[in-house]
Amino acid sequence: MKKILFLLLAVCSAALGQLVQPELGGKFEIRVPYSPGEYAILLRSPDLVTWKEVAMVSSTALDEERVLRDPLFPGKRGFYDVRHASTTFQYDSDQDGIGDVQELAAGTGLNPGVTIPFESGSLTIPDGATFDRLAKRDNFPGAQNVKEVKFLITDVAGNPELYFINVNQHQFHFDFAREALGLYGDLSFGDGLAVFNGTTYFTSRRDQLAGSLVYHENYIGPGDERGIFTLEFWPTDPVAFEKIELAYELIGTNAPFIDRLVYHAPSETQREVQALSRERFEKSLVRSIETEELFGNNLYTPMNQRFAYGRLTLAEGADVLSARDIVIFRNLPNDLTYVSGIITEVPQTPLSHVNLKAQQNGTPNAFIAGASTHPDLVPFLGENIFYEVRPDGFEVRLATQVEVDDYFESIRPTAKSFPLRNLAVTEVRPLDEISFSETAAFGGKATNVAELRKIMAFDVPDGFAIPFYFYDEFMKHNGFYASAQAMMAEVAFQSDPAWRKRALKEFRSTMKKESSLPGWMFTALSDLQNSFPDEVTPRLRSSANAEDSVEFNGAGLYDSYTHHADEGHLSKSVRQVWASLWNYRAYEEREFYRIDHLSSAMGVLVHPNFKNEQANGVAVARNIFDPNWEGYYLNVQVGEDLVTNPELNSVPEELLVARLATSKYEIQYIRSTNQLPLGERVLTREQILRLVTRMRQANIHFSRLYSGFDPAFAIEIEFKITEEGDLSIKQARPWVD
Repeated sequence: MKKILFLLLAVCSAALGQLVQPELGGKFEIRVPYSPGEYAILLRSPDLVTWKEVAMVSSTALDEERVLRDPLFPGKRGFYDVRHASTTFQYDSDQDGIGDVQELAAGTGLNPGVTIPFESGSLTIPDGATFDRLAKRDNFPGAQNVKEVKFLITDVAGNPELYFINVNQHQFHFDFAREALGLYGDLSFGDGLAVFNGTTYFTSRRDQLAGSLVYHENYIGPGDERGIFTLEFWPTDPVAFEKIELAYELIGTNAPFIDRLVYHAPSETQREVQALSRERFEKSLVRSIETEELFGNNLYTPMNQRFAYGRLTLAEGADVLSARDIVIFRNLPNDLTYVSGIITEVPQTPLSHVNLKAQQNGTPNAFIAGASTHPDLVPFLGENIFYEVRPDGFEVRLATQVEVDDYFESIRPTAKSFPLRNLAVTEVRPLDEISFSETAAFGGKATNVAELRKIMAFDVPDGFAIPFYFYDEFMKHNGFYASAQAMMAEVAFQSDPAWRKRALKEFRSTMKKESSLPGWMFTALSDLQNSFPDEVTPRLRSSANAEDSVEFNGAGLYDSYTHHADEGHLSKSVRQVWASLWNYRAYEEREFYRIDHLSSAMGVLVHPNFKNEQANGVAVARNIFDPNWEGYYLNVQVGEDLVTNPELNSVPEELLVARLATSKYEIQYIRSTNQLPLGERVLTREQILRLVTRMRQANIHFSRLYSGFDPAFAIEIEFKITEEGDLSIKQARPWVD
């Protein structure tokens, strides 16, 4: 067998071959001359002692030269060897019992696996089209609706055989092993599954190795290259370095079309393994990517995959937005009225107010990098458009006025609704004396905090609730119902959003500054104010009958206020909260849903204000990426920078805590906060697990109250880590999915 030896990246040539210098970051290639009756094999070695076959090229090529290409990226140092073998000898380079010539003819290459029907899977993925045929879109923490192909490597300790699984036919690795490969057929399904799991996961002595090949099509690399493939394993599985290297080599060899293949460790368990093997990773050809880089360099994230019609507009400071606008925001808006579609230039999290509103309203919502100057968007500014958010990208096209009108008629409720308000409760009450059945008297926010105190009093603020009766009496005492009716009846108010916004602002100002309270109400609020010690500052929070319900989330519609010592009587802040019922954004959303404005009412939740908190966050008692596994999704930020309405360019920490086939909770960090040095975490593991315990309790409790233990129910909470380091859960409401 003829041989040519090359020092990796050395400049040389020989009669039998010509080295092709790879571009920076590229792969090694060598052209070898066509030789009848022979085929060529490329081998790689890190030390001139151990050699590995990495590519073959057929002798039947018509070209004068053929190219041998290493499917993996080169390391810092290594060697290549080209061997020319005669087709008359039955060499078996991968020792699978099938000769090289036969494998070249079949196109299976250096894979010792046994050929299977394509409807079950494939030994190779030669191109992107084949990957797409095998793939199915699935959710991964931080990456929703990405393309995934599962793989299974059998006989790991002997002669490893790689199989790419057609996940459209076989959803689970065991199903493929049993149905496509005929393994465990002599056992019952349950016994076979137990044996498979015991020899595939969580063990150093594996018979099989199971994982996923995931395509992140919206990733943008440092050289502006788009798309990246990640090699991933079940998050709780502590896969050792040598098994990762084996999978990486086999996948790279048998999916040669992939230019960017990296190993991704998403969980604490796998990050610990990676850290312990850092030196081995650095010396190997295995390229890795950190979670922060993988999810922090995206051009596009589909947050809420819907479609809508409306007028495309770029939000400017003085703009008045309406329900028929599809809006490009350069930053996450803190004051968002009902709009038809949302596009942001900065990344969002699923628990931001922007996305919560999009989910509640069925509004298409996406992060699109550079949206305000995007060539696929700018030509449509000011025009009626169709806008759709899809997993693989967004679509925008011109739309007619008829299409816009028909769309809005189809999505608006046909009948007016009248939110319940119980005006029979006439006294301010301590939270510990309020029950869930009194939601129609105090509002969902107040009664839900009262319910939280029943199951975890030490982790929930104590306080009081002002009932709807006070708001109703205040409105009648000042003649504000009549004023509101007259305002809403004006033609300009109904037809001109800018006029409507000004009128509502003037109405709120009148409510706050040109109003009075009945004597009994002034006294009751004085008593409430005096119940707080002098050193405690009260926090007054909206608790309306048009928010925090299963039907209407209302996130971010109303305002809350802290009553400072120099502001005088508590009624000043109470009136501010009441007036926020008439915020432009709140009015617009109620109007779209045909919720009667005069039946809407505002209660007030009052509790001690938090100051100098260490962290704040939002969490939902649901594995939003895979509801089949118990999980808790968290967004958390340091200090008082609210996760729901973050400061400009503030990125919260994003993580999933899940129980994945083990009794231990696994933490998967999706994104780190940009408010701490790289590597530092906002919450400790102990704080996270305490929060998860409380969320699990809350979810069971509220599931019974809201849905009678509907398994699809999930509670969403807002929480703080106080100045003293204690957990405080300040809000609970049904998760809108």
